[in-house]
Amino acid sequence: MRTFTQKTFRYISFTALAVTVLSCNDFLKEKPDSFIQEEEFYNTQNDAVSAVTSIYYSLNSGGTSVQTPYNTLFNTGMDFAGDDEDPGPGATNADVRSLSVLGHSASNLRVYEIWQQHYAAIRKANIVLAKVPDISFDETLKNRLLAEAKFLRALYYFNLVRLYGDVPLVIEYKQGVTAADYAIARTPSTEVYAQIEKDLLEAAAVLPVSYTAPDVGRATLGAALGLLAKVYLTKASLPLNITSHYADAVQTAEYVLSVADGGTGTYNGKPTATYNLVNDYSQVFLPAYKNGVEHIFSAQFKSNSQDQGNNQNPRSILTNVPGLTGSYADMVRFYKNGNDNFFSVYKLYTAGDKRRDVTFVRKFKSPSNNKYYGLPITNPAVAGDSTPFFNKTWDPGSTSITNQSAANVAILRYSDILLIHAEAENELNGPTTKAYKSLNRVRVRAGLAPLVEGSLTKDEFREAVYLDRRLEFVFEYHRWFDLIRQKDASGASTFVTNLHAVQKLNAADYHRLYPIPQSEIDINPLIQGHQNPGWE
Repeated sequence: MRTFTQKTFRYISFTALAVTVLSCNDFLKEKPDSFIQEEEFYNTQNDAVSAVTSIYYSLNSGGTSVQTPYNTLFNTGMDFAGDDEDPGPGATNADVRSLSVLGHSASNLRVYEIWQQHYAAIRKANIVLAKVPDISFDETLKNRLLAEAKFLRALYYFNLVRLYGDVPLVIEYKQGVTAADYAIARTPSTEVYAQIEKDLLEAAAVLPVSYTAPDVGRATLGAALGLLAKVYLTKASLPLNITSHYADAVQTAEYVLSVADGGTGTYNGKPTATYNLVNDYSQVFLPAYKNGVEHIFSAQFKSNSQDQGNNQNPRSILTNVPGLTGSYADMVRFYKNGNDNFFSVYKLYTAGDKRRDVTFVRKFKSPSNNKYYGLPITNPAVAGDSTPFFNKTWDPGSTSITNQSAANVAILRYSDILLIHAEAENELNGPTTKAYKSLNRVRVRAGLAPLVEGSLTKDEFREAVYLDRRLEFVFEYHRWFDLIRQKDASGASTFVTNLHAVQKLNAADYHRLYPIPQSEIDINPLIQGHQNPGWE
């Protein structure tokens, strides 16, 4: 299915002074004809569309030297710090390796890049919301574009507030010319969340249910409501622990769930979409099936197309396979479990779980000699044990499978809504019929037997949901966000316990928040002396 074109926009950081625009066709020219000043732009409908498209581009733009949030940055700058992944032999960056062992500091490059790129995208959204209303063109399209900008701003702030806690809340276009013009104090996270909710509710009032080509992939009503359900679940969880939002999470998830799955499938009298689980789990990730019934919102990729491909693919491939040029920069985290020194998330899957052999491969077939190559484990506790490799970004249809993949990154999919619904309903009312129904929809698709209603206590059901979230979303940039919010039966955080279990014994509670980047503290006097606890 054809999706909307990602136009290439250069952008400024939170404290930069100016912005320029480059069109996609002219991106590779040494002196692009479309190099214009910001004030010369925002005059036509096409300008408005291009400006909003540039906000999407911040999700996934890439290249050989650039990582963006959903194009490897959340892997090297976030998931390596968790309990499922590690940097492989091909990941030699010192900042990446220090973060993976929780030895990072406020000067860590990845900590800064995540901050900087999110604020750069937020600035784009703020410019759109300030400039586009004054452009004369079709009001329906204009309102939709403004709603898209609000949705994207909410998504970027949602990531920031979860990672850094209190962050500067900037919702207006700033035209200052000195760094002092951009000095803003940190805003309490509750106020940041309030703005996120406001943006998503306003977006939901306007966004369409779906699109036709070439706009497939843009934010929809279902995306706004699905993200809002996730926001409510996060607020109800740790660290905010505002448990009244469990009810909001249940209600909002049910706007997105189909009637067959116990939802309403409607919002304010308008259908939200016809979402569903695909029967074959592999089709969630294969490029041939992108933007299907399960995909609510995804970062869009095009293989080897002007740096619009997914760079994660070669990082997961074993080195020295004839015909393949993998770097093996991303690997599973091995840890000791009983007498098994090479335990990993791979071994958490039970027999018959179809997700395991989609999420991982243990051998690569050489396109040169048709032989298979793997990495055996020395002195394994399990006979024939070998290394599992991540497989969710594999692109069998690409003309150069070792380079950029066309596999999208699903930021929000239907199984997430089902598990949000199951978790929130259990926290609100215990393991009710509808909580079991939502969890079992995900389990049965995976080839597992449904849990028998009444067989689990509330605490046991919570753990069952947590496990299924882990197995369902491996290598999809979810795990860290789950680690920092989940709790045990007493209500205490399980963050340290989970990391200690994989032998990250230096993990401490303060690691749940990233440090505010030192470079931002150095130039912003209003946040000096206000570093996150433990990072001072």
